[in-house]
Amino acid sequence: MKFFPLIAIALFLSFYGCAQPKPTYSIKDKRAIKAYEEALQFYDARSYEEAQAQLEKLVKDNPDFIEAHYMLAQVYDDRNQTAKAITPLKAALAINPEFFPAGWMMLAECYMAGGSYAEAEQAISKFMPYPKENAKQEKRAQLILSSCIFAKEAIQHPVAFNPVNMGEGVNTEAAEYYPCITADFQTLLFTRMVKDATNRQGYQEDFFISQYKDGKWQQSSPVVAINSPQNEGAPTLSADGQTLIFTACEVDGTWGKDRTGIASCDLFYTMKSGNDWTPAQNLGTMVNTGVWESQPSFSADGKTLYFVRGRYLAHGAQEQDIYYSVLNADHKWSKAEKIPGKVNTIFEESSVMIHPDGRTLYFSSDGHSGMGGMDIYMSRMLPDGSWDKPINLGYPINTAGREDSFQVTADGTYALFASDREGGFGKADLYSFELAESIRPKQVTYVKGVVSDKLSYKKLEAHLELIDLETGKVVVESYSNPGNGEFLVCLPSGKDYALNVSRSGYIFHSENFSLKNYTGIKPYQLDIKLQKLRPGSSIILNNVFFETNSFDLKPESKVELDKLAELMKLNPTMKFELGGHTDNVGADESNLTLSQNRANSVVKYLVSKGIPSDKLVAVGYGESKPIDTNDTEEGRKKNRRTEFKILE
Repeated sequence: MKFFPLIAIALFLSFYGCAQPKPTYSIKDKRAIKAYEEALQFYDARSYEEAQAQLEKLVKDNPDFIEAHYMLAQVYDDRNQTAKAITPLKAALAINPEFFPAGWMMLAECYMAGGSYAEAEQAISKFMPYPKENAKQEKRAQLILSSCIFAKEAIQHPVAFNPVNMGEGVNTEAAEYYPCITADFQTLLFTRMVKDATNRQGYQEDFFISQYKDGKWQQSSPVVAINSPQNEGAPTLSADGQTLIFTACEVDGTWGKDRTGIASCDLFYTMKSGNDWTPAQNLGTMVNTGVWESQPSFSADGKTLYFVRGRYLAHGAQEQDIYYSVLNADHKWSKAEKIPGKVNTIFEESSVMIHPDGRTLYFSSDGHSGMGGMDIYMSRMLPDGSWDKPINLGYPINTAGREDSFQVTADGTYALFASDREGGFGKADLYSFELAESIRPKQVTYVKGVVSDKLSYKKLEAHLELIDLETGKVVVESYSNPGNGEFLVCLPSGKDYALNVSRSGYIFHSENFSLKNYTGIKPYQLDIKLQKLRPGSSIILNNVFFETNSFDLKPESKVELDKLAELMKLNPTMKFELGGHTDNVGADESNLTLSQNRANSVVKYLVSKGIPSDKLVAVGYGESKPIDTNDTEEGRKKNRRTEFKILE
């Protein structure tokens, strides 16, 4: 909670003589005043145990010493003994409530921390009539009052919440937290606090990974390629599990040549190659700064990184907000900015998670009305790209304590979080629970498969683009694993998509999907076989569309044809055929004419994009070369196609 940065600054200034030439105390006893000032020196040196012992004796011997009571409450709070702070606060206010009116606010904070909302509301109500020292104190007081009202109402209307421990494969007697999970629910990566006698703190943070098999999470293992003698934590996996962005904090002054940190805590990234990880690299100065960056979340489209940036204040307090940076077309990060909208406050935001739907943000904050401490909230993206007013996830998901480390699965059904609740394996464990409909994100699904060479079957690294056919915009961009060719592309439902897979020296591959009537997470499993660029190679242009019984190209065809034009420009010595095909509905002659006109339309478009006409041949085959039966609509649909072939 940390009273100091919020409300006790004025009190401490007067104690140290900054607000006036000479301190004026509530008592005259010089011996007691000297003991009090010694306690302040202990406190300033962060010797909290000594300060506490001195102050406890002082208030016992001098029960009317108001400053000593307040200072003791501050020490209790700094030592995470907030419940004990209530007694000295009540004592100080009973002596003279006018001496330091913000004491009522401190008392309200203590009651909130213990879930005593009626008492907290009474305390903060007594503080409200007093003048406020600054705008931040005014906002904090209003927030406490609104939170008391919210919390009492939330307790009367609890949300569904039945947390289940994720099991011995994941949890141990050590603390586990900050989970992240792939879109297919097969890989879980998280942070574990492990003992380390060589570390000056006696422990360090490392990454562990677990696979889901036979209905449970398997025994976790350390991510050896990334873990180091320093701290690694707060990871985010890309939806396909191929990119890992994480927080690493400098401890001994250096990270080595590949992991030099810009500040004490920076964001780093590593890519998966086969089953190994590449050396971690700093994300650079557009993301990392002289303060600390942590708790990243990478969007499923591979374009936007959300994270928390903060700075330390006096006595362990922090000031932090949620930022974002966009990966540009040249694969460089834009200068990070605060996310627009109503999420960030002048208080503390943390533990951000962008769901794979790209439009639902989950985060923790103590700056919005809630149950006290850090609550978990959800915000939806508005049409202008800003974030709407956050929604508290409700009680008992949120309590008077600190809730964070929150993740939601791609299908929006389950949430993961860390908790030190009773019945676990030790300290904080990872739990999952079914998420209520009202706080679920938009449904998504994913395309999963392997890219390989059509002839040699060699697994290939390839570039993948998922395109919204309605807008023509690339909504997801990714790469298959260079070691095993695997890929996973996550996408929102309710739209039609084109998938293009390309690699230098090969003809690109295209697929299209309709998810407009999607009603659940139903992955597409694809084996993409790429053909090398050589005479005789051919592909079906699955994302070239015409109006019914017409040779007019539909606008959504332009995305694929533009990619085809790029391929031709990269191979200027080659000659290409564009072949039109129809089904057998209608007269043979009419079908032949239609197919020729459609092939001509494609050639005309490519010429308009700068392809020399002497490099292109348009051929109409009509219904003469079917690739499927004409007895079904599905078969006829496949026969109505445009093919691309390399002639020479």
